[in-house]
Amino acid sequence: MKKINKILIANRGEIACRIIYACKELGIKTVAVYSEVDRKSLHVELADESVFIGNSPAKESYLVIDKIIKAAKDSNSDAIHPGYGFLSENPEFNIEVRKSGLIFIGPEVEPMKILGSKVESRKLMIASDVPVVPGMKTSSKDLDEFVETANRIGYPVLIKASAGGGGKGMRVVHLAEDIKTSAEAAMRESLSAFGSDEIFLEKYIENPRHIEIQVAADHYGNAIHLFERECSIQRRHQKIIEESPSTALNDEIRKQMCETAVRAIKAANYDSVATVEFLLAQNGEFYFLEVNTRIQVEHPITEMVTGIDLMKLQIGIAEGKKLPYTQSDISQKGHSIECRIYAEDGDNNFMPSSGKILKYIEPKGKGVQYDTGVKEGSDVTVFYDPILAKLITYGENREEARIKMINSLKENVILGVKTSTAFMLKVLENEDFIAGITYTNFIESHNNQLENKNVFLNNALALTAFAIVNNKPNKVSNHTYLNDNNPWQSIGKWEIGGTI
Repeated sequence: MKKINKILIANRGEIACRIIYACKELGIKTVAVYSEVDRKSLHVELADESVFIGNSPAKESYLVIDKIIKAAKDSNSDAIHPGYGFLSENPEFNIEVRKSGLIFIGPEVEPMKILGSKVESRKLMIASDVPVVPGMKTSSKDLDEFVETANRIGYPVLIKASAGGGGKGMRVVHLAEDIKTSAEAAMRESLSAFGSDEIFLEKYIENPRHIEIQVAADHYGNAIHLFERECSIQRRHQKIIEESPSTALNDEIRKQMCETAVRAIKAANYDSVATVEFLLAQNGEFYFLEVNTRIQVEHPITEMVTGIDLMKLQIGIAEGKKLPYTQSDISQKGHSIECRIYAEDGDNNFMPSSGKILKYIEPKGKGVQYDTGVKEGSDVTVFYDPILAKLITYGENREEARIKMINSLKENVILGVKTSTAFMLKVLENEDFIAGITYTNFIESHNNQLENKNVFLNNALALTAFAIVNNKPNKVSNHTYLNDNNPWQSIGKWEIGGTI
C-alpha cells in the first residue's frame, strides 16, 4: 500500500476540476497539465502546480504520453489520474505510467486491454455466461463476412469500432446493399479516432433502453455494484441526459443486471471503478454492451443516490486500500438527473460552437450540483470535446429532481457561445420523458416536438451578446420570455444599438 501525496491530472475541463476538488478534500496536492489554448483555463487555476505540455491540438499535448509522464516525474508526482477521454482507456499509457514507477489511477493493464476491446470483452462475457447481442465473434476486415453475418442474424445490424466509444466508428445498417459502404466508412472513422480500423457487427436492438451499472473492485478480489443509471437520451450515440434510478427496471431486473455486472468485472480480474453497460430490450431481456474502464462522465448521479464519492473511492483503490463497503452497505435513495451542458447548437444537428464566454451564471440551490471546467471569460475552442459543464439535481423522487433540473437550466446563463440548454429543457418538459418512456431513439422519434420555434429568444440572446461585446450604456428592455429565464435581467441593463 502506497500513500499518494501528489497527483498529476492528465486531462482538462470539468473532469480535471472534479479530480482537483476530490484531492483537496483528501489532502493530496495536484498538478495540472495544459496546452497552449488552455493556459488560462479553470483547471490550471485550481491546481497547486501546472505544467505546459504542448500546442493546442490534443495529438500534440494531451495525447502525448512521453510529455505527460515527464511532467509527472519533473513535478515529483506519485500518481497520474487520466480522468475520462484522451488516454484514460489507453493500455499503452497505462503500461508506460507503471514502468516509470508512477501509480496509474485505474485498472491493471490486462483487464483494461480485455475490457477495452469490444471483441475480446464479448468473448469473455460469453465464457462468463453474460448475455450478449447476437453477432460476429471477432473483428474482421473481410467485407463478405459482414454481409454473411448480417444476412444470417437479420437486419437491422450495427457496425461498431472494436476500440473506443462515444459513437465513433458506429453505423446502423437497415439494407443489405449498404453493408459494405457502411463497413468501409466505419473502418475509416475508427482508424482516425482510435488508431485502429478493427470493427465488428452485431444485431441492432430496436427501441432499447441504455442501462449502465456502476461497479468497483479492489486488489483483493472484492467487488460491488452501486446500482444503475439510465442513459437513453442520446444524440449521435452520445449521452446528454442521464438519471438514476431507471424508470425501466423493477426490483427483479435490477437485481439481475447488477449481479451480472459484478460477475463481468470479476471475470476480468478488475481492480478499479468501472461501468458495465447494457441494452435493455422491450421484453425485459438485457444484453452486454461494453465496459468503460474509467470514471464515467455521469458518475455524479450515482454519488447523489448512494452517498458514495466515486472519485475518492477510485483513488483509495489505487493506493491499495480495500473497498470500504460491502454490498449490503449500499442502497439507492431518492432520484438524480444529470444534464450535460455542451457548447453546441441543439437546433442545428448539435453543431459545435466556439467563442468567448461573455456572461456565466451558475445555478445554485439545495440538491443542485454544478461541475464545470469554464468560467466567465473562458475561451471555448474547437480543439476538444465541447462539454462545458454538468448540471446535476437531486430530489426525493423523480418529479422533484426533474422540476429542479428545469429551474436550474433556466437559471444557468451562458452567453457568447451556443449551448444545448434550450434543447434539454424541451426534452425534460416532453410528456414521454415525464412518463419515463425514454428509449435511445427518443430524440429522433420526438424531433418535431423538440424543434426550436422561439426565434425571438435566439435573436435576443445574440443581440445581448453583441451589446456586451460593444459595452453599450444602460437601458432596460421590457421583453420577457422563457418564464423567469430572462437574460436581460440576468446580465443587467444594456442598450442595443447598431446592426448585426
